[in-house]
Amino acid sequence: MACKRGALIVLEGVDKAGKTTQCKKLVQALQQSGSPAEMMRFPDRTTTIGQLISAYLEKKSDLEDHTVHLLFSANRWELVPLIKKKLEQGTTLVVDRYAFSGVAFTSAKPGFSLDWCKNPDVGLPKPDLVMFLKLSPAEAAQRGQFGEERYETSAFQKTVQQKFEHLMNDSSVNWQVIDASKSVDDVHEDITTHSLNTINTAQNLQLGELWK
Repeated sequence: MACKRGALIVLEGVDKAGKTTQCKKLVQALQQSGSPAEMMRFPDRTTTIGQLISAYLEKKSDLEDHTVHLLFSANRWELVPLIKKKLEQGTTLVVDRYAFSGVAFTSAKPGFSLDWCKNPDVGLPKPDLVMFLKLSPAEAAQRGQFGEERYETSAFQKTVQQKFEHLMNDSSVNWQVIDASKSVDDVHEDITTHSLNTINTAQNLQLGELWK
């Protein structure tokens, strides 16, 4: 019998919404329940492309805005063979940011359309579930270490949130909105419930292609 594939689960949201914490908690909970799971995060700063992105985000270098967007996309594409391999082996991948962040952040800058921003990511493995951790930019700004990286300003994050809302109108993607202002444990419970349902459903479905 062919191995049942793992689910591709993505957590999205504005900066400081708690995505990384929740990704780690979800992977731990899945592993404890006997379900193979691993975490990935984008940008993956360990690759050659990721190191260029990291220097830019830490304000150590300047890059032209179109270039930055394409680098973020290339960083996702370079990991597609690994993503597909893990899913085929039956491992569920919990991903901290994906193409939706790329589109929301670049299209929040002046002069960028959503369509232009989506194009480089068309055909990426399509997530089985995207959970948007909703937190007001004002609340996000009160959380620790806000403002250390390039995009962490409340005005910019507010625009990013609006762009995410546009993306959530797309019914071809399975979006779930999670109230990230609740306690860490309550948020984790919501996320786990949605994830377990998705893992059960995804086993028997083919992996889709994003925005195709």
